[in-house]
Amino acid sequence: MSKKNTWENKSSARERLKVERERQAKKDKLRRQLFAVGGVVVVLGAAAGIAVAVANSGEKAKPLVVPANAAGTDGTTVTIGDKKAAHTLHLYEDPRCPICAQFEQQDGPDVLKAAQDGKYKIEYTFGTFLDNSFGGSGSKHALSALGAALDVSPEAFVKYHTALYSAANHPEEQQDKFADSSYLLKIADQVPELKGNAAFTKAVKDGTYDTWAKKMSDSFNSSGVQGTPTAKLDGKVVEIAGQNFPPSGIIGSTQLMQTIDKQLGTKK
Repeated sequence: MSKKNTWENKSSARERLKVERERQAKKDKLRRQLFAVGGVVVVLGAAAGIAVAVANSGEKAKPLVVPANAAGTDGTTVTIGDKKAAHTLHLYEDPRCPICAQFEQQDGPDVLKAAQDGKYKIEYTFGTFLDNSFGGSGSKHALSALGAALDVSPEAFVKYHTALYSAANHPEEQQDKFADSSYLLKIADQVPELKGNAAFTKAVKDGTYDTWAKKMSDSFNSSGVQGTPTAKLDGKVVEIAGQNFPPSGIIGSTQLMQTIDKQLGTKK
């Protein structure tokens, strides 16, 4: 073999090796680029999946359904008694409130009777702040169920309201029993207008009045009332012995009605 042929062969081999290296370098570069792009796609895909999951995890807001027999903005005025009555006793309560339960058990019958006698009409505003204080959703669900009862009739509302606050049914405020629809329906069986009422049962199970309950709670929050129960007669907080009703303990209904009669007696 001549030196010329040897050199040509080596030169040719070097050229082929150079070309191969350049080709491999291009392949490696392309592979890195594709890997990087693929990584971005995976990350974006994962992010998109997370975004979808987050979006789907949010509960879709129910439309506002106002119960029959409600009035005012968003139906948040619940009036019991003669709507033309000259005076208004406004009661502010939370369904989970134990003091409200004591008040309703002790004073509720006399307060309702006075409304039936035409002394005043009652307006109710309900809050749900105890759900935030103790966790859960019992106040909201009980209020939604009260909306379903109001949709049946004012009488059904009054009876169901009384049953919810009764000593036999009202749980301690830390217990979230009202969050259970089956418990709310069990209490409803004690009300003739609601027992076996398919429309009421469906409304409670479906949460038909959940958004209405939120609107009612918003109304409570904007009222400036600091605690429950609170009573206002013609816009003025009922006071007994210089204290806003109720004071530290529950007052007797005789004392309450005497105070209301005294306030009404000052009206011209």
